[in-house]
Amino acid sequence: MIAFPPSWSSLDVALAHDWLTGMRGGERVLEWLCRGFPHAPLTTLIHDPARISAEINAHPVQTSWLQRVPGITRRYRWFLPLYPAAVAGLPVPEADVLISTSHCVAKSLRVRPGAKHLCYCFTPMRYAWLFHDEYLGRNPLKRALAAPVLATLRRWDRATAARVDRFVTLSRHVQDRIRRFYGRESDVVYPPVDVDFFTPGGVEEPDDFDLIVSALVPYKRVDLAVKVYSQLGRKLKIAGTGTDYAALKQIAGPTIEFLGWQGDEQLRELYRRCRLLVFPGEEDFGIVPLEAHACGRPVVAFAKGGALETLVEGETAVFFREQTETALVAAVQAAAARRWPREIIRRQAEHFAPQHFIAGLAASLEKCLAGA
Repeated sequence: MIAFPPSWSSLDVALAHDWLTGMRGGERVLEWLCRGFPHAPLTTLIHDPARISAEINAHPVQTSWLQRVPGITRRYRWFLPLYPAAVAGLPVPEADVLISTSHCVAKSLRVRPGAKHLCYCFTPMRYAWLFHDEYLGRNPLKRALAAPVLATLRRWDRATAARVDRFVTLSRHVQDRIRRFYGRESDVVYPPVDVDFFTPGGVEEPDDFDLIVSALVPYKRVDLAVKVYSQLGRKLKIAGTGTDYAALKQIAGPTIEFLGWQGDEQLRELYRRCRLLVFPGEEDFGIVPLEAHACGRPVVAFAKGGALETLVEGETAVFFREQTETALVAAVQAAAARRWPREIIRRQAEHFAPQHFIAGLAASLEKCLAGA
């Protein structure tokens, strides 16, 4: 049974999130805030209830004018340059405390005079600051056209960071990024992993497939795994949707299976049955590997970003240090060649149980309210 601080019930809190178009790591964090503040109104740019959990949908949701654009929940990434204007048009939350969960625009919301703003920052705006090759490719025309837009977004992103009273973030990796890009300090509170839901179950021996659970977008580097598994002739199941779906299908061999969006119970079954999880991109934290760990399965991960803080090389994971096919093949083969004790892997996930997250966030919120 998860215990929330008794003081939370007396706080007048509003929540904010960038957009609600699917249940990924950021939405998992938001779910726990929704449980801790069950009556808090929620502000977001776009809301697709069909793709969002009942826990979040139970809250009153305020959306921006983008919600009225036809097909917006599928094409919202096209409107990135308009996000600052869209979030500026949202009403100021009528609450004493705003808690935003943000990797893009939610942290830019204003609060009423005297109110406090605590931001759980997943990262400074990734599109503007980082991964330009992954998002734009090496097309010189595309990069030239994007350059002034990204420069404007960087200026806006840094300027609106001043609206936050206190930052919390999900890893030391991102803590350094906030320091560099915003000139701000932040607390590190690792995101929660639902270790009561994601469990090994009764599955002892895995099935003959490996697994990716990911949004199908460029920086996730799912393409690297698709190429490797197509060459190896090994079975790879991919759970997730995104803009790269068609391109990935085009390069995939017959052993690659695209499952599309999967619900929590379906994901849990996939984690339990897979031989191992492949995590080929650089992530700020990476909740998916820890969900797989909670189900007792090892991970093959790129050795950069949050994975270095959450996975244990040789005990729960195998790292590869270059995003090349050769490096990934070697890591997959090394992981497949050994036996992995489920109890050791599971124990690593338990370090990130929700109660640790709630305690850390409560400490940061207390400091924010005290003006520390």
